[in-house]
Amino acid sequence: MAKEFNTDDTVRDPSATPAGQEAAPTGGCGNCQGGCCGKCGDTLREPRGKMECYDWLADIPGDMAAYDIVEVVFKNTRKGYYRNSTGLDLAQGDIVAVESSPGHDIGRITLTGRLVALQMKKMRVKAADVKRVFRKAKPSDMEKYQEAKARENETMIRARKIAEDLKLNMKIGDVEFQGDGNKAIFYYIADERVDFRQLIKVLADTFKVRIEMKQIGARQEAGRIGGIGPCGRPLCCSSWMSNFVSVGTAAARFQDISLNPQKLAGQCAKLKCCLNFEVDTYVESAKYLPPRDARLETADNTYYHFKTDIFKKEITYSTDKSMAANLVTIDAERAFEVIAMNKAGEKPLTLEREDAKKPEPKKDFVDLVGQDSLTRFDRSKKKKKKKKSGAGSGANAEAGKGGDAPQQQPKPKKQRPAADKPNAQPKADAPQNAEGQPQSQNQERRKKRRKPKGNGPAADKPAANE
Repeated sequence: MAKEFNTDDTVRDPSATPAGQEAAPTGGCGNCQGGCCGKCGDTLREPRGKMECYDWLADIPGDMAAYDIVEVVFKNTRKGYYRNSTGLDLAQGDIVAVESSPGHDIGRITLTGRLVALQMKKMRVKAADVKRVFRKAKPSDMEKYQEAKARENETMIRARKIAEDLKLNMKIGDVEFQGDGNKAIFYYIADERVDFRQLIKVLADTFKVRIEMKQIGARQEAGRIGGIGPCGRPLCCSSWMSNFVSVGTAAARFQDISLNPQKLAGQCAKLKCCLNFEVDTYVESAKYLPPRDARLETADNTYYHFKTDIFKKEITYSTDKSMAANLVTIDAERAFEVIAMNKAGEKPLTLEREDAKKPEPKKDFVDLVGQDSLTRFDRSKKKKKKKKSGAGSGANAEAGKGGDAPQQQPKPKKQRPAADKPNAQPKADAPQNAEGQPQSQNQERRKKRRKPKGNGPAADKPAANE
């Protein structure tokens, strides 16, 4: 029967009452009759992904009676296996009181039936070491559990101050009280061995409970706290991972990932666990590629390995070991052919195949409409400026600087005819002007000076009078 989790942390059966009416809480701590007792607490919240195992044998009749051991989960990632020696009718989600030393503990059943045996085999738990299930939790049991749970945060803060006063190089990450409040488990992280005998005495005198110290690693702490990874998803160690395998930098080298500590490290300051997810595929694909230390010799050069594209199965070779020089990219089949030719004492002319087709250059994006240009509204102004600047005189510097200012052409000086000058005798070979009158040598020099250089419309116009 399907169950849903509501904001009041009580398990409800949606098929119990019609829509629009409030359904009576069911499940709970096992003692809720005619309504929730209000003592179920946070143990009924939606479980974390890695603490759950889908029971695909739940619909088989008699599966519960086939195995009398159940799986019980406690705070965060702690879970245990307990024997139902009294034959209680237990199901997933029931809150039970289980045997502990000393007293009892409160937990929630997450798995029943024959799948428990497979989980115990996976976790290497022996059936002889399994403790008992006392009963389903009573309201009085839940009251003690809630009181003990409310003390956890304050206890952790005070324990950190005590450890700091004792000058212990350790970090207390979490505190978990037993269901009856007679015992507290302190989870701590330390890089080296810590002598916490004095700490245990001080904590026992301060909190009046039995103290148990458990050392965890940085990955376990990140799994207990949780968070969001750089991929945008919840951390693997807090969602589904239960076993932590050592991760080395060799996994990054096989995948051609840059050895940048800031990018390779996770929130626990250790190498990311996801580096091991695909390394086996890369190692398997590398078997079908030539070795990286192989040299390819041609008639002109000797080529060394530069980089490998495992997805395309292409290798890039360089003529220099330490830097990129004369890079040539070939496929793995061609590389094996050249290696076989070198072993036979032959050297090909080129590293590439003679009939190899050159890759077509990629066509750049063409903006036909012109809507992607940021200066599309400035083009008309630029064209107008170009036209005005071209129409001006090359020799007239002031007109060229002015741009839009109207250009002033110099007025030609009135020349005195040679006939009016006294004692003027025109030479026979002297050049004549348009009126047929002879010109002097000074006038010829002035004309040469006025004539502009270059070809263009400015060359036909009179120059400015110097």
